[in-house]
Amino acid sequence: MKFWSDSFENGAAIPSEFAFGKWNPETKFAVAGNSSPHFAWSELPEGTQSLALICHDPDVPSQPDDVNQEGKTVPASLPRVDFYHWTLIDIPTSLSALASGEFSNGITAGGKSPLKHTQGLRDGLNNYTQWFEGDSDMQGQYFGYDGPCPPWNDEIIHNYIFTLYALKTPTVEIDGEFYGPDVIEKIKPHILDQATWTGTYALNPEARKA
Repeated sequence: MKFWSDSFENGAAIPSEFAFGKWNPETKFAVAGNSSPHFAWSELPEGTQSLALICHDPDVPSQPDDVNQEGKTVPASLPRVDFYHWTLIDIPTSLSALASGEFSNGITAGGKSPLKHTQGLRDGLNNYTQWFEGDSDMQGQYFGYDGPCPPWNDEIIHNYIFTLYALKTPTVEIDGEFYGPDVIEKIKPHILDQATWTGTYALNPEARKA
């Protein structure tokens, strides 16, 4: 199974066009393009009935105390946890690509509404839903794609892993609202193959590889 993106090279930096936030030398943070990247695939394994696409960042600080705090840094030694940026399921095999900007184009305060797609695709909630809890301007349910926005004072560059799963089921048996880990658990018995495409991103201009 082949899987690729025209938006950035595998292992390379993600352009800010596809990020939620970007570095600003005066304010340290500025709103970025937040467009969903292009992805395409081919040579699906025999028996594939649908696909699922999940993006997660495994480098998110496990403790938020020093995140975006003036005069402090988030140390590279701090244990890291997963943050899910995109969960898209029930992608039909009749599709072979997702266009850039098709699933997100700019930031929606309070989050985008659930996807209504003519071909039956469904999207889950991303973890900005939890991140913005208590923020009167931004809190809400964040469905679909919302891009990278690592802490502007993090010592490390974050990795964003996009995983495409070829499934031997036409639909994921999951109802209501769901997150990436919910889908991963549900699809385990149905995975025929999977492929990844990774981009990197940092707001901190002094961030380094972990």
